[in-house]
Amino acid sequence: MSWRKIPMKFPGTCIVCNEKIEVNEIGLWAKGLGVKHEKCAEINELRCLVCNASAGCLQCEFQENCDIPNVSQLCICKKCSEEKDAFNCYQKSSKKKFPILNS
Repeated sequence: MSWRKIPMKFPGTCIVCNEKIEVNEIGLWAKGLGVKHEKCAEINELRCLVCNASAGCLQCEFQENCDIPNVSQLCICKKCSEEKDAFNCYQKSSKKKFPILNS
């Protein structure tokens, strides 16, 4: 799947940072994936969905198989994943950051 650089004809929401992309702003679009800011396409390390710290991509056990520019923004850092109530914290954070997932 390749990302295409397009001028936005309609407002959208960046799948990386969850911020608005305005009409006429340049965005990157991929069919079935959505849109993202040009600056967000340059991200080479993901943020933890729970605490917003670095997800630890360089130490991640899945680093060799992960395509960071195309991967979901639903990663969790090692510290948060080892917490006692990690799954519930993860669920609450994902519902807060991505309310559309609750539809």
